[in-house]
Amino acid sequence: KKCYDKYFLSEDILMEHAALAMYNHIQDNFKNNSSVLIVCGSGNNAADGIVLARLLYKKFNIKLYLETEPKSPIAILQKKRTLSLGVELLNDIKNTTYDIVVDCLFGTGLNRVLDTKSSNIIEIMNDIKAYKIACDIPSGINKHGQIHSTAFKANTTITMGALKKSLYTDVAKDFVGDIIKADLGIQRDLYENKSNCFLLEHSDLNLPKRENKNTNKGTFGHLSVILGNKKGAGLISCNTALYFGVGLVTAITKDENLPYSIMYSPTIPSKTTSIAIGMGLGENFDKTILDTNLPILFDADILYNKIILEHLHKNNIVLTPHPKEFCALLKLCQIDDIDIQTLQNNRFLYLDKFCTKYPNVVVLLKGANTLIQQNKTIYINPLGTSNLSFGGSGDILAGLISSLIAQGYSSIDASIQGTLAHTISALNFKGNDYSLNVNDLIEQIKIL
Repeated sequence: KKCYDKYFLSEDILMEHAALAMYNHIQDNFKNNSSVLIVCGSGNNAADGIVLARLLYKKFNIKLYLETEPKSPIAILQKKRTLSLGVELLNDIKNTTYDIVVDCLFGTGLNRVLDTKSSNIIEIMNDIKAYKIACDIPSGINKHGQIHSTAFKANTTITMGALKKSLYTDVAKDFVGDIIKADLGIQRDLYENKSNCFLLEHSDLNLPKRENKNTNKGTFGHLSVILGNKKGAGLISCNTALYFGVGLVTAITKDENLPYSIMYSPTIPSKTTSIAIGMGLGENFDKTILDTNLPILFDADILYNKIILEHLHKNNIVLTPHPKEFCALLKLCQIDDIDIQTLQNNRFLYLDKFCTKYPNVVVLLKGANTLIQQNKTIYINPLGTSNLSFGGSGDILAGLISSLIAQGYSSIDASIQGTLAHTISALNFKGNDYSLNVNDLIEQIKIL
């Protein structure tokens, strides 16, 4: 709409650029004469696919399938142009094999539950053993990133003009594949509006630096980690923090049986610069230990405890819940009472509700795509991997973030850098994707 109203670009121009982006991707990655099935609906997303068929024709073996007849005047014209070359239309797509399947059924404007015919077509497309490309967004995913019945499972999504939040929901992650943004006749900076939502990338990682030589252990902060019933979880956080730049780590416990590298104390040391609590904590702990104005990271068990309500209006507070913990937190704070499925279908919505009520707090909502929000500003880390689905992974993340806070990072910067270090270290792991464990991940963090 902005292109039409402000820059006077026509639908025709936008379609040509959209199709050209898909054409270039196919040309750059596949051999000439590869077979390409393009499946189209009736709207302008379909018209992009029809234009793609015209661009690919003769260089590639093109098969074009129209679920229904095009409706808009420009889509009708594009069909006329393409068929005039000799491109033939398929009557159905069953029992066929292709090298590439391109999904142009629906775009970001999908606002209804798919009917049986559309769902069946998507299922047939998914069953074809081919490289799969989605135009703008995989069909079946709506503008909120939700899937009501089924969705096209793409290897690559070529999205048009600007990135969309709907591509970065946890639900969408298994369907979008690699995301490529295509320009539509003008540069991205002109196309995009100002946003409070930012996508994190590998290049945003900014590791702790020790540039000055005249330093001592106190120069780099002192983290206190409160141990609980399952002390192993807290010790994982302690060990991780030590390997991520903090000068000193003290485990707050009366248990003397700890690794030699971890100091212990029954009370918070006077020179502590940050506290982490919740990992393996259980329900019974000395609540007076939180009578402090120090920065605090709250994780795991503490997120179910009413004592957290006393801290949500303070500064320098970080919460790192997984979905179940966040649902409990929403209920505890009287924001909403929802189940995990509802949260996962509306992660952006409920995270914003919480941060609107508690604008000073940084919330890192774990998931396939980690979301980090403070007040109205949100960051998306899309680098999450199933490698991280093991016990202790969250304890490592708590150690990373609290280590940086102890070193003087702001709560939001520590959360951003902590999650990037966490996910990039997992991606760097060379073993099988099911075999990553606590020790392996810490080793990767050490060599980032």
